[in-house]
Amino acid sequence: MNNSLKLFEDKNVRSVWHEATQQWYFSIIDVVAILSDSSNPRRYWTDLKRKLTEQEDFSQLYEKIVQLKMIASDGKKRLTEMATVETLLRIIQSIPSPKAEPFKLWLAQVGSERLQEIENPELATQRAKYLYEQKGYSPEWIEKRLQGIAVRDELTAEWKERGVKAGKEFAILTAEISKATFGLAPKEYKELKGLTKPTENLRDHMSSLELVFTMLGEASTTEIAKNKDAQGLVQNKKAAKAGGTVAGNARKALEVQSGQPVMSAENYKHLTQKESKRLKTIATPPQQEG
Repeated sequence: MNNSLKLFEDKNVRSVWHEATQQWYFSIIDVVAILSDSSNPRRYWTDLKRKLTEQEDFSQLYEKIVQLKMIASDGKKRLTEMATVETLLRIIQSIPSPKAEPFKLWLAQVGSERLQEIENPELATQRAKYLYEQKGYSPEWIEKRLQGIAVRDELTAEWKERGVKAGKEFAILTAEISKATFGLAPKEYKELKGLTKPTENLRDHMSSLELVFTMLGEASTTEIAKNKDAQGLVQNKKAAKAGGTVAGNARKALEVQSGQPVMSAENYKHLTQKESKRLKTIATPPQQEG
């Protein structure tokens, strides 16, 4: 499963793509919060479930709801009730809201885009580029950010092949690279940049130069893991430290020659804040050719 955060109007909807069933699962509480405008969406959902159970045959529908661990507002992973588009549409019918129809269209669009991306992975890159453009990032920054995503994907694919588990073990190795490259773990780096929300992506707040050295550390790690035939967490941890050290030494050399630090407390919050006010629905990038 691949966790994701979707944007409907100015509200976040936690979601998970399930590869085996080729379906999205969405957080019911997030959807209820958007449609009901309730100050207590969890209580609203509890009351709605009771009403549906009492008045209608809700048992078959309720069996399709699953509990998955998702990141909550406090940054911790908590069990959250999730539902597929089909199940959500049934729930939406029971919530009187002027947003119901726009939300249904949004759900259809999200599902369609994901299936297109599976058939043609290049579309995912196009959509990412379009969204960054809409947020106000420069073309030069966007190019490096997308290159960094490709480098990261290559690294994580290599880790999977070498027996590293996604999630916690990926985070451990990423921290090793970051500490060797910048002298800071990702959590410490976020603190330096004043990023306090779990949804704020550190790399979306890096300068072009910071992205370059992040890429160098991860690309170096990939090559070292291949050449050393690193297997499992322990061996790949050594490769991650070595790869990060390559980037760290290059960073220090540049700082000596330029007289300027690479790392900065600067962030791009001014762009994301502006965008959150402007963006009312998920952006629609160029369609697939042909």
